[in-house]
Amino acid sequence: MYNFEYRNPVKIIFGKGSIPKVADEIPENAKILMTYGGGSIKRTGVYDQVKNALKNFDLFEFGGIEPNPHYETCMKAVELIKNEKIDFLLAVGGGSVIDATKFIAAGALYPGKDPWDFFVQRYIIEPDKAIPFGAVLTLPATGSEMNGNAVITRISTQEKLAFGSPKVLPQFSILDPECVFTLPDRQVANGIVDAFVHVMEQYLTFPVNSPLQDRFAEGILLTLVEEGPKVIANRNDYEAAANFMWSATLALNGLIATGVPQDWGTHMIGHELTAYHGIDHARTLAIVLPGIMQIKRQSKKEKILQYGERIWGITEGTDDERIDKTIAKTVDFFESMGVPCTLPEYDVPVETIAKIKERFKERESKLGENKDIGYQEVEAILKSRL
Repeated sequence: MYNFEYRNPVKIIFGKGSIPKVADEIPENAKILMTYGGGSIKRTGVYDQVKNALKNFDLFEFGGIEPNPHYETCMKAVELIKNEKIDFLLAVGGGSVIDATKFIAAGALYPGKDPWDFFVQRYIIEPDKAIPFGAVLTLPATGSEMNGNAVITRISTQEKLAFGSPKVLPQFSILDPECVFTLPDRQVANGIVDAFVHVMEQYLTFPVNSPLQDRFAEGILLTLVEEGPKVIANRNDYEAAANFMWSATLALNGLIATGVPQDWGTHMIGHELTAYHGIDHARTLAIVLPGIMQIKRQSKKEKILQYGERIWGITEGTDDERIDKTIAKTVDFFESMGVPCTLPEYDVPVETIAKIKERFKERESKLGENKDIGYQEVEAILKSRL
């Protein structure tokens, strides 16, 4: 197991009826900007709960944040913050709203010309400070409610990039599983797949004698496999919704990443499919992960075999046969959630593969836990999904 440092200061307020507690977590004299997405929080009643809880605060609103939040939209919020001298942000929504709010919080205080620097110069320029913020989570998926990561899309350049900083960790996040009750099948399915692949990025690498982290990860995977179908079948199953919501948070709050190698190649390749074709983030992961398992089956062999045995009960056959069965079971699970796993099912033309290959070639970047996924491997991974 590797050396590590771990700290997560985010306060989690979990359970039914917890949304009104938001008023107890914000400074009394704060000037608040509430950020949200397309307006579903108004249909579900979450908006009214938050507004009622904050009726004694100076509250501004900024809606319209996209499912893959746009840089251009975020910069409008930055302008509003500067004009109104906002000093606290409240993200009410899913991972996209929370991601956008992180960028807005850091961008509003950035002394440079363009906070897009956080993305294109990720390991050189990081936020020195950010406006404090909290979150009310309405869609379990990304784990953004308990980490310092954000992914933003810039429409003008067709780029989808990530940045991370402890400066943009939420001060608190409220998780009420009853928010799951009103979600459509597509969003629930996306959330299950997203959380599942988050775990895989930190688990499906190579062994470093980290049995506790492995079993933490496997516990989350098994819970998603067991509880995910229950949520799909009955949206009002509170216990299933609660287990799903907490699994998605634990999948990416840093705990299972401690002391182990990480991959994230599935995400980096998947981001390009979203940038070019607007495909839901989770669905790009469902496309790419089986391809990475196929193309990197030798370097990931030990962990794929362990995953196949412990999650899917696959113990018979040669190593290659067991790997094939494990990939097939992973695809079957995603498809059982209603998430297709090949490029043609999303009308992605073969020409897109060449564009993505060229983009990775220009970046001269290598992906994966071994830094052995270059532009040629990216091409092979995507071709395997045709």
